[in-house]
Formats: sequence, structure tokens, C-alpha cells
Amino acid sequence: MWRLKVADGGNDPYIYSTNNFVGRQTWEFDPDCRTPEERAEVEAARENFWKNRYQVKPNSDLLWRMQFLRENNFKQIIPQVKIGDGEEITNEIAKTAMRRGAHFFSALQASDGHWPAESAGSLYFLPPLVMCLYITGHLDYIFPGEYRKEILRYLYCHQNEEGGWGLHIEGHSIMFCTTLSYICMRILGKGPDGGRDNACARARKWIRDRGGATSIPSWGKTWLSIFGLFDWLGTNPMPTKFWLFPSFLPVHPVCFCRLVYMPMSYLYGKRFVGPITPLLLELREELFLQPYNEINWKKVRHLCAKEDLYYPHPLIQDLMWDSLYICTEPHLTRWPFNKLRQKALEVTMKHIHYEDENSRYITIGCVEKVLCMLSCWVEDPNGDYFKKHLARIPDYIWVAEDGIKMQGSTSQEWDTGFALQALLACNMTDEIGPILKKGHEFLKESQVKDNPSGDFKSMYRHISKGSWTFADPDQGWEVSDCTAECLKCCLLFSIMPPEIDGMKVEAERIFDVINIILSLQSKNGGLSAWEPLVLQNGWSLLNPTEIFENLVVEHEYVECTASAIQALVLFKKLYPEHRKNEIDDFIANAVRFIEEIQMPDGSWYGNWGVCFIYGSWFALGGLAAAGKTYNNCLAIRKAVEFLLNSQFNDGGWGESYISCPAKKYTPLGGHRSNLVHTAWALMGLLYSGQAERDPTPLHRAAKLLINSQMEDGDFPQQEITGVYLKNCMLHYATFRNTFPLWALAEYINGCHSHVIQSSVGEKLG
Repeated sequence: MWRLKVADGGNDPYIYSTNNFVGRQTWEFDPDCRTPEERAEVEAARENFWKNRYQVKPNSDLLWRMQFLRENNFKQIIPQVKIGDGEEITNEIAKTAMRRGAHFFSALQASDGHWPAESAGSLYFLPPLVMCLYITGHLDYIFPGEYRKEILRYLYCHQNEEGGWGLHIEGHSIMFCTTLSYICMRILGKGPDGGRDNACARARKWIRDRGGATSIPSWGKTWLSIFGLFDWLGTNPMPTKFWLFPSFLPVHPVCFCRLVYMPMSYLYGKRFVGPITPLLLELREELFLQPYNEINWKKVRHLCAKEDLYYPHPLIQDLMWDSLYICTEPHLTRWPFNKLRQKALEVTMKHIHYEDENSRYITIGCVEKVLCMLSCWVEDPNGDYFKKHLARIPDYIWVAEDGIKMQGSTSQEWDTGFALQALLACNMTDEIGPILKKGHEFLKESQVKDNPSGDFKSMYRHISKGSWTFADPDQGWEVSDCTAECLKCCLLFSIMPPEIDGMKVEAERIFDVINIILSLQSKNGGLSAWEPLVLQNGWSLLNPTEIFENLVVEHEYVECTASAIQALVLFKKLYPEHRKNEIDDFIANAVRFIEEIQMPDGSWYGNWGVCFIYGSWFALGGLAAAGKTYNNCLAIRKAVEFLLNSQFNDGGWGESYISCPAKKYTPLGGHRSNLVHTAWALMGLLYSGQAERDPTPLHRAAKLLINSQMEDGDFPQQEITGVYLKNCMLHYATFRNTFPLWALAEYINGCHSHVIQSSVGEKLG
């Protein structure tokens, strides 16, 4: 059976850590670690997911939850409560539901203080890893039998009914993920007609019915070229010479784009092709409609299946690719230009090694991880760089009832920052004090202590000392909203009794955090996520992907900006004289930015969650923290109108993920409520002062949350709630616990007195 290990570095000599592996979460298979009853429970969870896979596509992340609840001897002893028609929410009922949720959630805390969870859902993450390990000959070493079984389970569980796979688990089928998933199944030993429910045959039919794999988008063309299923002539140029430009020139793309195209350009520059195996020759026949050696590769460079096309290339970009393809690339293989290419390849690998070392070979995300790992193997198959990469693959692997998947980036610090704020809002230190203290210790151990090594600015890096990352400090990439949310926690802990707080974070470390936050504000007042803005929006015209938007340029985000406002307002109360004028100016400019980017309907576009409800929750929290109110701020009044108008009859809110790519508010079909969306909306209204105006919408929302709580204090898993780059969704498995609990706590704190005073005689529908 599968078991989650926490803060464990193992015995691999090629792995190292900055904080003794605090926050690390890895899975291992132990055939003897569970009783027959426990194994039967896991199998029942798997079968239940399979039967309902088309109704609820995100998993409930049950395997580690079962393990932790057993290990912590958790048994819910607080009776379940329900609110009937016509009943009002009493103080006792509301607090009982909150306490039940808090005790259940506390039992899921790991021994090092964080809350583990899946952060996945994108279906193009895992197949490239399998392809890479097949190329390097390490597939059996990394993924022995039980791993392969669970990888296949994941592919089967998330295959759409018509045979394809979407960009994410709730998405429509696309050529990119269907082709990669088909190759993955074939690598893992399934024949052309094999797989559960004829998975391979159905996938191949989907591909061929749409013209074959020649219309796969550009990232797919790159991976097929690497694997030997496409000719490099069929890809657009990715010149390594670009990385010869000095770092001070404002021409370099944002970090995640940069760290994808660095290794891609290295592999392109090498024109690397993996070994030609019998399987590869079979796939060449299966994936294309015409004989492989008869395909005119030059004519398929710009092909992209209509199902995949989210961001069409503008004409100027295609002209640029054509110019490079026709006029430049043919000459770079000849003397003396081949000398320049060799120099560029060396510089590119220097950057890759720098990023690998500064992220302890985790890298910024899974797409970058696999490409950098393969580049290291191409450079030296027996070198230590590649071995260090192999040692960090387990950091990305997650196991649940729907199988094994690769996470985009683990989310330990992001999830824990929210979890602790939710539990702190419950005002239950007498009941969960040790949980809070352990969580605080985790945050202190997880703060990044140093900037990137050496002359980091020449390597396109920004300061990171004092920040918190999305994942863990070994990964090392500062993120502004993660930093702000964790800072809020540390500041709240600093005003608590020592028996809860433990050792406070030193003032100098807090000042380092402030330095990071202030450094990331743009001229328009907004806050970027990873790095200060360098490129202007016009550079987005050069976005080379067809499946994502906003890949090239860093942007300001309402969530990052609002988180920073809240953190700085709290900081000012505790350290009123530190950089006072800078912080005052920061907050004023940030408020102006939030007000200026509000949508006409009163909402804000959410960049990391679904979508307009998520963005509005953050914006309202930021504006309220800065002193804005319903009476003195038009933006808050418009936002309240948006939220009240979008509340459903059952008291909840529910927003489709379609809102994200469409950039237009789209409710869930059938006006289904989603508890996470309901929690965000409820907290947003509370921030706006809705309790003083008319608490009825708040009572209705709280009633839905309370009545939806499960017998053990958990909340049911519903639709996917995370997003990135407009078009791809992420499943954050702790959100279903964190936000309903947090909303109930805020409801009690901010509005329950109004239940007693104002709702006498009122009936909840």
C-alpha cells in the first residue's frame, strides 16, 4: 500500500536541503504496511471514483487522509448539526459546525506542521516525465510495477468519454494531451488496442479522426521531436543565441517562460532525438495518417488543432518564425556561425545548472523540471547533475484514489498559510493550541534565508531573502502572495501568548519580508508574482504557445496586490515606524490599482482561482484593510452588487471554470453551488460590511455551508477551483476544508451578533 512520508530526505547521496527537508512530502509503496480492512477501504475509494469520474472529476485526495486520520487516532466526537427550513442559525449551531471542521482539519496536519495535499489536475504534466525516463533508460528504476499501475489508473480515470484527454481534468479533449497520454500508455506496456475500456484504441481514433498528430501544438511538436516522432524541421526555431543577451537588457521573458524555453532551446540547438526503438516505429504508424517518411515537415510548423487553439499566433509572430526558419537557422550550422551556436549552448547550460542548484534540483515547476533533467542527461548521461535531478522526482509525485499524477509545483506553504489563517480565525487556541504552534514552527522553518547564489542578477534572478515560496524553501522561488499570506500568519502569531506562539520571528527577518514585498510593486501600483516587471505588455505578441495566454510577460495581479495590502496594514500596527512613508505610498498606489482594474460588472478577474468570485474576495479584503468601506468606496459598492446578484436560491455561489478562459463570469450549470466559491463570496461580503446592512444573504450562505458538512467534519469535494495562465485548471485538494471553515469562523466573528439582534422573526429559506 501507499504511504506518505513527511520531512524525509531518504538515503540518496545526491539530495540535499536548506532546512533539513521540512515540508518535503513523498510517497512510497510498501506492500505490507496496511491491514486487509484498510486495503479494502482504499480499493472502495478507487472504485467509487471510477464510477463517478464523469460527475466529479477532481479526486477527494483520500489516501493520505485515511493514513493521517488513522495515525492521529481521529474520531469526530462533536455531534453533527443541521439547520432545517425556517430555522435560524444560533450561536451554538454555528460554533459547533466550525469546531467540527477545525478538529477534522487539525487531524490532517503533518508532523512537521504543514498540510499536505495534491496540487495537480493538468494532464500534460506526467507524460513528458515518462517519455524522458524512457529515453534515458531510467523508467524501471523510477517507476517500477506498482507505480506504472497507478499512472495508468490516472490516465484511465481522466480519459474523456469520446476518447481524448483535456488540458486539465475538467477540460474538453485536445490533441496535445491526447497524443502524449497515448504515447504514455504505450510506453507503459499497453498495446495499440489495450488499456481499460479500450483506452488506447479510443484515443488513437480520436487522434486520427482529427488529422493525426501533425496538428499537435508547439509544445507537443517539441516533445515529439525529442522522442523521435516528429522531425525538428516541423518545429519553429528556438535559438539559444537569445540567452547570450545580457541580463540588463529588457528582453528576457518571465521566469516560468524563461525556464521552459532555456532547456527547450538547448535540446533544439542540439537537435536531440532519443533512441529509435521498435515501439517508436510502431507509434510513427499509429499517430499519423500518412507514412512517416512522406510527411512534409516544413508545411506542418504552423498547424494547430482547433481543439487546442486558445491563443492564435498573430501574423507578426508567424512572420518572425518564418524569417528565423528560412533566413537564419540554415546558416547557424556552418562555420563560422556554428561557433556562436556552440557558445550559446554552453551559456544556456550554465543558466540551467544555476537554476538547478538554486532550486536543489526541484526547479520552478514540473514542466521545467523534466526539460532541465533531460538537458543534463544529454550533456552528460553519467554526470552528477542528472543524478541530482533523479533524486528530486519524488517531490513531484502524488498518489490518490485516481492514481499517480505529477504535480505542477507542490503547494505546502501556500496551503499552510491559508490553513493557519482559517484556524486562527476560529479563536480556538484552548482546543487546538499545539496545532497552531506546530504550524507556526513550520512557517519559521520555511522562510527563505538567503538570496540566490553568486551574481544572481546576471542570471535573471531577483532577491528572495525573507520570502516564502509556493512549495518549500528548497525550491527557492519567491512568490509575492505566498510571502504576504505567510507574513500575515507570523504577525498574528506574534501577538499571541508564548505558549501558542513559541519563539517569535525576529524583527530583521520580518523586515526582509517587507523588502521583498515593496520591491515587487509596479509603477501602476499592482504587484507581480515572482519578479519585477521588465517586459511591457506588447511583448505578449511573441507568446509562442497556442494553449496559454500571458506566458511571456510578468503581470500585476489583484490577488498579490490585495494580499500585500493586508499584510502591510497589519505590519504597520506592529512596526509603525519602519519604512513608514514607503509603505503608506505602497498601500495608496495598490488601492488605486485595485480600483482601476475592477470589471464593469463590479467583479475582479482572478488569476489563480476560479475566477471572478475569487478575485473579488481578495480585492474586497485588500480594500477593507486599507480603510475603504461600502460608504466611501464605489468599487466596494459595485462588488457587493455583483456578489448579491450572483447568489443562488440555495444561498450559495458557483462559478464555472469557463469564466477563466472566456474572461466572462459564467455560473455553474444548473445553478449548482460550490462550497469553496460560497466561502469566498461570504468572506468578501463580510469584508464589505454586509452584516451591518442586511445579514440575510450571509445567513443563507452560512446555512448552506453548515448543512453541507459531512458526518466526520469534512466537506465534500466538488468542482475544480484553481487556475493558471487563463486556460488551465488546478485541483487544490485542501481548499474544500480551508475556505468553508474560514468562512464559518469569519461569519461567527463578524456577523453572528446580528443573527441574535436582527434576525428575530426572520426565516431562512
